[in-house]
Amino acid sequence: MKTHLCFILLAAGVWAAPHTSSAAELLTLLERIYDSVTADMQNLRIETPLHTDNANCVNKIFEGTELLKNQLDMKKFGAFFQKFERLKQSLTLRPGKEEECDTERKTPKNFIEKLKTFIRKSSKNRRA
Repeated sequence: MKTHLCFILLAAGVWAAPHTSSAAELLTLLERIYDSVTADMQNLRIETPLHTDNANCVNKIFEGTELLKNQLDMKKFGAFFQKFERLKQSLTLRPGKEEECDTERKTPKNFIEKLKTFIRKSSKNRRA
């Protein structure tokens, strides 16, 4: 019986490992993007949700990421945006009732901070 339990736990750990490494890799790439945001980009304002606990706010995160992706300086970070696209399905909250999403127009660096928090929080929720 103990052997079966060990195999089940091992299988669960192997399944969770790619998600954890994907989130860690995304956060590392996102840190590089944060460091490369130029003064020119600071004039850009991105709708940033105050919270990411409902589907509408998660969609705002995705829209903001798309806006960031389309900036000229971001072309060199294609790897982040490709990985984020692949992981997006597992980061999406299940649709519930339509809720309001309070947002503020923030600088790219502030948006990236919110995006990092969202990825960390989503990664923890998937492991739980």
